[in-house]
Amino acid sequence: MPFDISQVETYQWVLSIVSGMVIGMSKAGLTGLTLMFIPLMALSFGGKASTGILLPMLCVGDIFAVAWYRRHAEWRYLLKLLPSAVVGIGVGVAVGGGLSDDSFRLLLGGIIMVLLGMMIWQDVYKKETHYPQAWWFAVLAGLAAGFTTMIGNAAGAITSIYLLSMRLPKNAFIGTAAWFFLVVNLLKVPPQVIFWENISASTLMFDAIMIPAIAVGTAIGIIAAGKIPEKAYRVFVMVMTGVAGLLLLVL
Repeated sequence: MPFDISQVETYQWVLSIVSGMVIGMSKAGLTGLTLMFIPLMALSFGGKASTGILLPMLCVGDIFAVAWYRRHAEWRYLLKLLPSAVVGIGVGVAVGGGLSDDSFRLLLGGIIMVLLGMMIWQDVYKKETHYPQAWWFAVLAGLAAGFTTMIGNAAGAITSIYLLSMRLPKNAFIGTAAWFFLVVNLLKVPPQVIFWENISASTLMFDAIMIPAIAVGTAIGIIAAGKIPEKAYRVFVMVMTGVAGLLLLVL
């Protein structure tokens, strides 16, 4: 059934407004928060419909984040990730709804925990491993990010792990992630309009109402991220990524 804004109930409006604020906060530096609301939106609106609702909201958040952090992006890492991410998006389009919600959740959670475990092992034992700079690591991260973002708008944790592995400073981390997701999320819009048909005039009207909430969340995220020291920010992102991965595995 196509999305109809006139049928949206009060609790769905409240959940969407909160989700919009969280999206803005996450895009502006408090990364890892969005993944916690994706399942709630899916339960509220249905998996396919929620993906169409969230994608334009994510694009707006990306635009706000790029506007603030655009000068901090590290383009060499973007150029390593984007080609394979585009391939991953294509795979996601082909798979479409063929992958069950439970299978996707467990797959994503497993990938996140394995990659996070590799990074923590490197940090704890101070191993000078070479895999973060290896070509295959960027290719795998890009494929996983493209696939998971197409299927469930859920690539933030994987991208965070890749960028943390590159040891980027806080602002460079946020700026690089902002540009990456702006590009990939805009690339996802045509397939969802043409093939999945879950973005419509009614969807866009609903998303337009959410823009103030996203803007408020972005302002909160910029202020909060600016107050977190560099080392503490790295720990914060790792903890939030781990929580998101565990939630995907156990819920």
